[in-house]
Amino acid sequence: MSLSWPWALVALLVVPMLLTARWWFGRRRKRAALTVSSLALIRAAVPGRTAWRRRIPAALFLIGLLVLGTSLARPQTTVAVPRADTSILLAVDVSGSMCSTDVKPNRLAAAGDAARDFILRSDGDTRIGLIAFSGTAAVLVAPTTDKRELMSAVADLKTALGTAIGQAILTSIDAIAEYNPHVAQTGVELVSATTAAAEYEPDTIVVLTDGSNTTGVDPVLAAQEAAARHIRVFTIGFGTTTPGPMVCSAGQVGAGSFSGGPDPGGAASAGPFMEIDEKSLNQVASATGGRYFRAEDAGRLHDVLAGLPREIGLHEQRVEATVWFVLTGTLLVVSGVALALWWSRPRAG
Repeated sequence: MSLSWPWALVALLVVPMLLTARWWFGRRRKRAALTVSSLALIRAAVPGRTAWRRRIPAALFLIGLLVLGTSLARPQTTVAVPRADTSILLAVDVSGSMCSTDVKPNRLAAAGDAARDFILRSDGDTRIGLIAFSGTAAVLVAPTTDKRELMSAVADLKTALGTAIGQAILTSIDAIAEYNPHVAQTGVELVSATTAAAEYEPDTIVVLTDGSNTTGVDPVLAAQEAAARHIRVFTIGFGTTTPGPMVCSAGQVGAGSFSGGPDPGGAASAGPFMEIDEKSLNQVASATGGRYFRAEDAGRLHDVLAGLPREIGLHEQRVEATVWFVLTGTLLVVSGVALALWWSRPRAG
């Protein structure tokens, strides 16, 4: 909560002034009081009221004045609201290890199913782009609202050798720079006027990988490029800690990868490159204002992707709350006056 006009809080002095005036006139009434022979006569003449009936209307009235006085300072609150211009760059790892069968039928098929579900569930105004990366990274679909094009590209994902997580981030930045004039291409020297406190761009990168970087630029260095452009990067580590035999269908195998069918080395061929580098993925997310998620199976991956729009599509916005203070204060004041009049009304008989 913040105040646009904090100096207006001087209006709250009205309340202590009223209390002081009430005390002063109370003292004067006591000095001018008459001496009567019988207190019972007074009690019989004046309708009885309990102490709380005398105090509640006054308390409501004074609290209402305090709230109304605060409204003069134009209070504001920060709330999370959806953005209409959100775009999401989904960078999917298509390295050979995505043929691992620890996630049925294999990691690539499970990731494709989760990506399709994510696309179908996305808001119609949210643009989604698709990046595939192995030893290199390429833009398969530039950010678009055409879900058919995206679904077709996901269905055509093919594996290749290598894992270039850092290059995937840089390629995603360049894809964003193509349509967002506020984002500079990678390799372009940034003007120092941009500050770390600036609001994040509406464009967000989501990196889904099952391994560690094996080639190209270091992911943390690439994340620094994204952070300098105020682009958040969310990272997802996919797969178990015990990769299964690598089995991809002929349609999932691209040029430069092993031939379709079971990998001769099976699970025994798994090396350090198949271990998720959670440390780097956490550093990437932390450096850019994003988050790291661990998805060991297909169900968890679906849940992670389904929950991302709530985080990605929201941004903090200051909203003026003056009207609510005015309404609340007015209601309290009116309630206090109404109760005072009702409980002080003449009683018949």
